[in-house]
Amino acid sequence: MARPWRGRFVVLEHDWNGVHWDFMLEAGAGLKTWAVDAPIVPGVELAARLLPDHRRIYLTFEGPISGDRGNVRRVAEGVFQTIEWRVDHVRVQLSGAQLVGEVDLNRSPSGTDSKGGSTTWTFLLGKVD
Repeated sequence: MARPWRGRFVVLEHDWNGVHWDFMLEAGAGLKTWAVDAPIVPGVELAARLLPDHRRIYLTFEGPISGDRGNVRRVAEGVFQTIEWRVDHVRVQLSGAQLVGEVDLNRSPSGTDSKGGSTTWTFLLGKVD
């Protein structure tokens, strides 16, 4: 994937088998997406899972997800600027009405969750203006 310099971001509250927050960054033809398992608050490192890329429609979509996969509600949106973009580390500066600051995403050394599934990451919102 080419390194995005600037793009749009969105955070969706996704109610499906419990609640998690989908953090999405515009990248190429789709949205690079991580599921964050707890509410996003500044200064708190949170567990996250890398998901398959999502369609760009989710930048503005709210409502029921097809295939009986729950509902999403947009809780934050804006633009980002890439600071660093590697396969195991993504750092971006967010500028939005609800979220402003630097997001640091790091892939864990093990690379998979305890069930051998999705790649595990940490998500940290810091350097908040």
